[in-house]
Amino acid sequence: MESANHLNQQEYGAIERAPLPRNMIENSMFEEEPDVVDLAKESPSYHIDSDDVTYEPRSSRLLVRGLGENDMDEDEEDYESSARLLGMSFMNRSSSQRSAASSYTCQQPSRSCSTLSTKTTAVGVLILVLVVSMFMVIYFVPSCTFTKKGCQKSNSSMGSIYPISTSGELFPWTDLRLPLSVHPVHYNISLHPDLNSMTFQGNVSIVVKVLHETKNIILHSSDMNIIKVTFEDKEYRFLEYKPWQQIAIKFPEDLKKGQYVLKISYKANLSNSYDGFYNSSYVDTAGTKRVLAATQFEPLAARKAFPCFDEPAFKSTFVVKMTRDAKYISLSNMPKIKTTDLNENGLQEDEFESSVKMSTYLVAFIVAEFSSHSKNVSKTTVSVYAVPDKKDQVHYALETACKLLVFYNRFFEIDYPLSKLDLVAIPDFLAGAMENWGLITFRETTLLVGNQSSPFDKQLVTSVIAHELAHQWFGNLVTMRWWNDLWLNEGFATYMQYMSIENVFSNLDIDIEFLNVRFKALAKDALNSSHPVSAFVSTPEQVEEMFDSVSYEKGASILLMLNATLRDGEFRKGVIEYLQNYNLSNTESKDLWNSLSQVSKQSLNVSEMMNTWTVHKGFPLVTVKRSGTQVTLSQEHFLLNAENGTDDSLWHIPLTYVNDSCSVLRSCKQVFHLKDKADSLQLPGQVKWLKFNFRSDGFYIVHYDEQGWSDLISALKVDVNVLPSEDKAALINNIFALSRLGKVSFRQVLNLMEYIRNETETAPLTEALSQLGQIYRLLDKRSDLNLASRMTTYIKDHFGSLMESQSYEVETSVSKMTLRSALLETACALKGPNCTTQARHLFDQWLASNKTLQIPSDLMRTVFKVAAQTDEGWSELLDSYKHSIYDTEKRKMLEALASTQDVRKIIWILQKSLDGSEIQNQEFPLVIHTVCRDFAGYLYAWDFMKENWEKITQKFPVGSFAIQSIITSTTSQFSTKTHLTEVQNFFSSLGAKGSQMRIVQEAIETIKQNMRWMEKNLKTLQIWL
Repeated sequence: MESANHLNQQEYGAIERAPLPRNMIENSMFEEEPDVVDLAKESPSYHIDSDDVTYEPRSSRLLVRGLGENDMDEDEEDYESSARLLGMSFMNRSSSQRSAASSYTCQQPSRSCSTLSTKTTAVGVLILVLVVSMFMVIYFVPSCTFTKKGCQKSNSSMGSIYPISTSGELFPWTDLRLPLSVHPVHYNISLHPDLNSMTFQGNVSIVVKVLHETKNIILHSSDMNIIKVTFEDKEYRFLEYKPWQQIAIKFPEDLKKGQYVLKISYKANLSNSYDGFYNSSYVDTAGTKRVLAATQFEPLAARKAFPCFDEPAFKSTFVVKMTRDAKYISLSNMPKIKTTDLNENGLQEDEFESSVKMSTYLVAFIVAEFSSHSKNVSKTTVSVYAVPDKKDQVHYALETACKLLVFYNRFFEIDYPLSKLDLVAIPDFLAGAMENWGLITFRETTLLVGNQSSPFDKQLVTSVIAHELAHQWFGNLVTMRWWNDLWLNEGFATYMQYMSIENVFSNLDIDIEFLNVRFKALAKDALNSSHPVSAFVSTPEQVEEMFDSVSYEKGASILLMLNATLRDGEFRKGVIEYLQNYNLSNTESKDLWNSLSQVSKQSLNVSEMMNTWTVHKGFPLVTVKRSGTQVTLSQEHFLLNAENGTDDSLWHIPLTYVNDSCSVLRSCKQVFHLKDKADSLQLPGQVKWLKFNFRSDGFYIVHYDEQGWSDLISALKVDVNVLPSEDKAALINNIFALSRLGKVSFRQVLNLMEYIRNETETAPLTEALSQLGQIYRLLDKRSDLNLASRMTTYIKDHFGSLMESQSYEVETSVSKMTLRSALLETACALKGPNCTTQARHLFDQWLASNKTLQIPSDLMRTVFKVAAQTDEGWSELLDSYKHSIYDTEKRKMLEALASTQDVRKIIWILQKSLDGSEIQNQEFPLVIHTVCRDFAGYLYAWDFMKENWEKITQKFPVGSFAIQSIITSTTSQFSTKTHLTEVQNFFSSLGAKGSQMRIVQEAIETIKQNMRWMEKNLKTLQIWL
């Protein structure tokens, strides 16, 4: 999945980088803890609040504990009832005995009452205990215990706690994960959505295979009114446990191994969020409201559209039938076989071919009024769909998808297996895109571009298409077994998106973008709140949180590092081996490493090396000390917040390095494998300097001793081109990170930055602007006007000549457009007079041309932001935003509108983007992010988030990327104790669901880090700025 904030990576300028791409799938049905019958002696594997526990007599515990999924039949239910009665009898009896004993009084004069001796009492108690124990053994222990064969071993461990279903009966399953005793083989799904009432009716017939004898079938269902359940044409009752979105069909006898047919009829509302089978709407150019229904199932929402075994490993085949009004079309994963007139109010039914074997989260269907263009390539019909008003904006996407499909077919040596591939632009879609097999869905912004669009805008569309097409192999053809290995899907698709574009669309300069996202992933992974690439996940919230920079960008980064380490095309050979071995199957990380190990002819143990990168969170800091030709190397965990102490994690690091004799060409690269805490390297001869992590292909940060830094800085001051641009950008990134860690002084940072006056390449310049911009924003938000002003002067002093030399004409190089956009957006944000004058002039020309003038796309956001600071300009942009049909243009207008310094307008745009009335809900994270950039809005945004938290989490549930983005935007620029306390108190007030979110821990860590950095470096800034 390509998540919505891929839209923003090029769009936030140098002063602030966008948040990372993430999944933004809504999933809100897991808010409450399960009710339980009683607590067993063994602690459950999940937390149970005391308020959720229903007390039952201990006698019932004897039955509830230890029951497997196969074990509770009708007799045992009778036993349960009897046990409850018996337990009450025991309690009443003992209570009455205690009462009688306590009320016993002597009727004789004092010291004349006859009492039982101690010995007599002890003997009596012992006899009573023995009698009661024998009775309980005879009553409760199954008769099979006393036979030669004994009893069949239970499938579940002792300590199982059975939750209470909606009917009040025990639900016969105790885990969020489904049992493995029953697997689906094939689904027949029939649906009839009513786009007037926003409801739908459904029937699903599932061919299931019983692998182990069982009395229960457990599957997923959410927000459905189930009408009827039949199994082998016989009707059965079902139980539902809503907190886990599970239903159970119980049988009186064990189901024998074999295949059976389960049928379920149901009704449901079309979802009004962005997951499941949801309704969407838009207003066409004639002012008419149009409605449609679309799906978004990843990760856990197929169960909202049809009852199913909704886990990635339960792969199956699917046939979809869709009943619709004649004015609509319907689409699904597979080609349509036929359309049948139902002669019922103009209804028609579309039937689609049986699918390939796939996971439920990849199933998709759409009912809408769309137009399309198609093209045949590599035995596949590729089509791009959009609303009729935008049908002329699909051509670039169509050509791009065809070129990338040819590339992937050739690269993987496995042809795309379906006969059609649809790419569909959805007007109201939260994620950036979704890789549904054969029916990929996109935001309009990530698929549609106008005929006049520049390569700058096309880079985004190309990236998203490349990502989703890569998923047709990584994720669809071969799927991770469980969400803990999500990176196998997302890390691979992210890596392949950059690699494929570099090969097919070299003019888009995608290498600069890939370098930027690697830097962002390092920043995120430096926090203690990060997680391993392959991490344990169980709850829905944990699954949602896996869609983050670690799964996407870090996953892609370690694959880049591995590919750079292997030789002779071994990486590609291993990937092909992996896809062929596990075609249509599910895998774990070890399966990939084993495939790569099998084809590698090096002595390198791929599994051993790469496991160190997937099982440890974070990444290493490599410290380099050189004395003549002797180089001492050491590694430690790079951890910004070391409050909880350091760990002993060790990585197998394929260190790369170059020196002054050869530093630019890839043939210059040398490799040394650092596996231990420390090691040494002997150079063959004297060198002036060493630069490690050549072109930043490795996922680690390098620190040099004082002389090492001095030598590199001197070399750059003498010859700015002595290193490749990636290496110069990495030096800047690393030294700022080391400053935050406290390894280098900020004076050393400023010393490196002196060379930047002579720099002309995009990567190091944009990285420097980004790093300085972060410091400027912290100073600005602290209202430290003196230092903020001096930082402004520093930036203008070091970048001013480049800012002034930029043209405002059309540019064709993506690299140059990226640099110009960063420079001029920074200049105008810092109120540079030439920049603001030029921007106002361009905006006036645009208005004078009746808004037909083509403002260069890389300058458009800067021009609009300057214009939005006046009432007239803001009003003109709002009117254009409402009527434009070009989504890349609309998005830049929206960012400009949200950049206003007018408090009334800030509050208005926050409210409108949250309620969805004039600005779509999908844009709320972008709006709040943009508002938070400026001093005028960031505290209003924080207060708005707190006051509207309930509404926000109804639209964007806990754990989703939208929530991650919103929390990061509103808190990441705090740097005071007051704000830290306020953030801690607010999220603590939400209970476990709020305070335990990983993103909340990250936010608190970030604020503490900001506070520490400010405390340590304020004096340095005051002296040296």
